[in-house]
Amino acid sequence: MSQLKQTLSDTIKTSMKARELERVKVLRNVQSVVKQIEIDRQTELDDAQVLEVLQKQLKQRHESLSIFTENGRDDLASKEQFEIDIINEFMPKQMDDTELAALVNTEIKAQGATSMRDMGSVMGVLKNKTAGRADPALISKLVKDALQG
Repeated sequence: MSQLKQTLSDTIKTSMKARELERVKVLRNVQSVVKQIEIDRQTELDDAQVLEVLQKQLKQRHESLSIFTENGRDDLASKEQFEIDIINEFMPKQMDDTELAALVNTEIKAQGATSMRDMGSVMGVLKNKTAGRADPALISKLVKDALQG
C-alpha cells in the first residue's frame, strides 16, 4: 500500500474515533474514488497516481465552488470549501510562482527548447518534477509564454 493511501486510511480511522462525521464522509469519498480507479485499472496506485486523483478531486471541487459562488449558493459553496480544505491536507506544499517560473526556465534551457514544438517534451519532464506541487494548467501557461517570446 502506498504511503499516501495509508495516511488516508489512518486519517479516516482517527476521524471516526473523534466522531468527525462530515470529515469521514469526505475522506471515504476520496478513498472510494482511489479504490474504483484501482479496480478499473486492475493495479494498485502508487503515491504519484494517488496525487493525480487528489488533484482531479480538488479541480472538480474548485469548479463547483466557483459555480456555487456565482449563483449565490453560499451553503453549497461552504460545503465545497470544506471538502477542498480536507483534501488539501494530503497535498504536498505548493510551489510559489517564482520557484515554478525558475524551474520552467531551467528545464527549457536544459533541453535546448526553442519553439512550441518542444513544449511536449518540456511539459513531460516538468509534470514529473512538480507532481502534486503545482497546477498543470499554470505550468503549461508558463512554458507556452517562455517558448513564444
